[in-house]
Amino acid sequence: MIEYEHSDEIKMLRQTVREFVNKEIRPIAREIDEEERVPLEVIKKAGELGLLAVPFPEKYGGLELGITGYCVLMEELQRGDASIATIIGAHTQLCAMSIHLGGNEAQKDKYLRGLNQGRLIGAWALTEPNAGSDAAHISTTAELHGDEWVINGQKMWITNGSFADVIVVHAVTDKTRGARGGITAFIVEKDFPGFNVGKIEDKMGLRASHTASLYFEDMRVPAENVLGGVGHGFPLAMKTLDIGRCGLGGGAVGGAKEAFELSRQYAITRHQFGRPIAEFQAIQFKLAEMAVKIYTMEQIVYDTARKVDAGKNATLESSIVKLYCSEMASEVIDEAIQIHGGMGFSRELPLERMYRDARVTRIFEGTNEIQKSVIATELLKQVGYRIHRHEGAYPTPKNAPHS
Repeated sequence: MIEYEHSDEIKMLRQTVREFVNKEIRPIAREIDEEERVPLEVIKKAGELGLLAVPFPEKYGGLELGITGYCVLMEELQRGDASIATIIGAHTQLCAMSIHLGGNEAQKDKYLRGLNQGRLIGAWALTEPNAGSDAAHISTTAELHGDEWVINGQKMWITNGSFADVIVVHAVTDKTRGARGGITAFIVEKDFPGFNVGKIEDKMGLRASHTASLYFEDMRVPAENVLGGVGHGFPLAMKTLDIGRCGLGGGAVGGAKEAFELSRQYAITRHQFGRPIAEFQAIQFKLAEMAVKIYTMEQIVYDTARKVDAGKNATLESSIVKLYCSEMASEVIDEAIQIHGGMGFSRELPLERMYRDARVTRIFEGTNEIQKSVIATELLKQVGYRIHRHEGAYPTPKNAPHS
């Protein structure tokens, strides 16, 4: 495969993560999927190695390798197991990144440092039963009572929600203002009175990554736990997702690369009609098409990551990354199963698990249909045209990420 050229620091990170994956993740990947078990011991070891702190400043215990480093982390983790990559992604890129982007010094010192070290596990709660893609219309509320906010409502599809120590929760603080100033983010601790974990979903894929419903019943949150200022929750959420889609693309690259390597080796060693199946043009074309898709995925992921690391707006690019990479990863894995024939359909190989795990990437962190809407909005904005949508819809021109 053609490798994207990275700095020596990023190459060292890749080698460290690859060794960690080979030693700690590959041997248990099938087991934790079948048992639907969250391998918290692996997450703790990742924290001890600094792998939960890749994109953050050294000041808070981070490795300061940016979103480029984070994408490499996700790529290598997903080559071993998508569930573990998802756990670490929700912890690092959603929870910790929100605190990094919106937190004050006291919040970063108290929470970001612990998240980076793995002493705390993080989650991020935006989605609700009636507000998935339409994130601007969440109904969980927060009311100020003295020096505390009282939160009531429900969240669902929350990765890490059942075992997280710290959760960034988005709630409505002013119903009259909607997404433009009416939603606030809060840093919530699992021991706050009124916080309860509900159902853990029985999922098709990512079965070792638990996804839970959360309930808030008069949950009291100290005023100092407001994240990013009252009314600034929705822009913070969109900015967090904007960056996170890069990492999702990195993970998709990793899954596709793993499927390709398995297929290339199988094509060389599997014999039919007296010769390796790599001799047949049908298989050669499949490998070639897989490689083209992976090459393109890798280029757009790391070009976008470098743009983010340079502090530039990458709303358009990150949505393209999410849309294209999630689609192509599924296609590459599907072709890998075809190359393997009956063995690809067997649970003896990881391809069956990878196929199930990859499906959700077209849904979470903004469905691919939403990504097309974001892309179109951004493209039309470039020529001065703004799409007119009903108040609060996602994405509206005035609510679009970074606008």
